[in-house]
Amino acid sequence: MDSRPLQETGVRYFLEVVRCGSITAASERLNVGASAISRQIATLEEHLGAALFERHARGMVPSSAGEVLAAYAYKAAQDADRVAKEIQALSGLKTGLIRLCSTEGLAMEFLPRAMLDFQKRYPGVQFELDVGETFDVSRRLREGDADVGLTFSRVAEKDIKVEYSQRSPIMAVMRPTHPLSGADRVTLQQLTAYPLALPPVSTTIRQLFDIACSARAIAIVPALCSNSASAVYDFVANSDAITLSGRVAVSHRMAAGTLAAVPVRERGMAQRDIEIQTLAGRSLPGLVQEFVSFLATRLAPLG
Repeated sequence: MDSRPLQETGVRYFLEVVRCGSITAASERLNVGASAISRQIATLEEHLGAALFERHARGMVPSSAGEVLAAYAYKAAQDADRVAKEIQALSGLKTGLIRLCSTEGLAMEFLPRAMLDFQKRYPGVQFELDVGETFDVSRRLREGDADVGLTFSRVAEKDIKVEYSQRSPIMAVMRPTHPLSGADRVTLQQLTAYPLALPPVSTTIRQLFDIACSARAIAIVPALCSNSASAVYDFVANSDAITLSGRVAVSHRMAAGTLAAVPVRERGMAQRDIEIQTLAGRSLPGLVQEFVSFLATRLAPLG
């Protein structure tokens, strides 16, 4: 097999089709004609002697051979990025781009403040932040679209290295003058006496809460369900409603006196971790590794 095609433009086009799920979408994103992309992929398949995609009504899905090539292409792109950053660092200046992906709860207050403080040390650093669901964080790391992920996790993720983790038990969050704000702990039954503002079922916090309610045969109909943490916190701060959160996500609001948090006394409600994630097997540029260590030191006091 001739390996030279693995170093050519066709691999870049192939990888974009994997990301987008279709040649048409890849064409729009790359601003390259669809026919040119098709020809490049056909040439790759001819040289490699294998079909790289399975065509389905919902789009193009990598074949077994395509998955192998995609893994190679992602790693090659990341290695090239690392080399460029390391060469840049030889100047002695701490400069460069750090690409982050985070869930919203951590991206609202904790992460912006951490980025600002890191930039005070290294003014030449730029950040790119993408906010999504837990599964988005791991996906973007695997696809090479992020260097570092910050998320809440319940289970281990394939191809993901956990650089740092700490327990993040679920807290009942409410306004400081709420009748339950002075309690040492609250039970699920106590929570049901008040309106609940909850995140979507795709979040780890909602999953653990729903499992606990099911075990107790408690039916929950939230007064508000939203994927906007900011909207949920404002809703709670101005009513008798209660939401659920980890301490890190609301620590600044607690310090400012706009919200209070009380531990939830229920088995299983502590079974999740905050994780700093990177792609397994990837050598991180020195600046990125330094930021990972910086994040860990910021998280530790909030555990």
